[in-house]
Amino acid sequence: MKEDKKVIWITGGSSGIGKAIAYNFAKINCKVYISGRRNSELERTIKEFAKEKLKIKAIPCNVASEVNVSQVVKTIISEEGKIDCLVNNAGVTVFKSVLDTSNREAREIIDINLLGSIYCSKNVLPYMIEKKNGLIINISSYAARKIYPKSAVYSASKAGLIAFADCLREEVREYGIKVVNILPGPTETPMWDKEIRKVASDRMMKPDDIAHIVVSVFLQPNSLVSEEIVVRPITGDLNV
Repeated sequence: MKEDKKVIWITGGSSGIGKAIAYNFAKINCKVYISGRRNSELERTIKEFAKEKLKIKAIPCNVASEVNVSQVVKTIISEEGKIDCLVNNAGVTVFKSVLDTSNREAREIIDINLLGSIYCSKNVLPYMIEKKNGLIINISSYAARKIYPKSAVYSASKAGLIAFADCLREEVREYGIKVVNILPGPTETPMWDKEIRKVASDRMMKPDDIAHIVVSVFLQPNSLVSEEIVVRPITGDLNV
């Protein structure tokens, strides 16, 4: 009898938090699909995992494209027949003041961080509703709660994602679908400048720390939902 493995789709899965999440799901024998905009990074991640005998699949995708997102979901459904868990992790930012942030940069941040998550959620939901089961985990940010200068558009995109997810959760409870928001504080990923990471690494969380929380949420009983989880470094905020 064929083993019914859980199917996980992680956006922005070729680096940082997304890559760590993919690794941890692969370690518990899930079928893991990662997507990202850069095919070279996706291929590198697959090769890294293969060295540890962990098999994942990668599909290039710009989540800001409705067409791309629809194609990815159709591909996964055609191969697996379901998507048990979507992790909306893809995200970008610029550390600039509002006046210095160009409209193009602002649009890209909103398109990927907010609209991309909305597109992905909308595309997987019909299949989750049909199964009367599913989990959508949104990697938001503590920046949605606390004021950080030079992060206005990023904060707005993440706050918008939380509001969207909170509304969605109420709409899909009746189908047994969970919607969870995770709000990490400073985490050592390529999103941060190399120089900042060099001087502040010991005061930042690691991608694997967040990944463990994501997998623990996935493994929780069906009878409960951890609606929002705030995770911060034990040392508090960065002052760099």
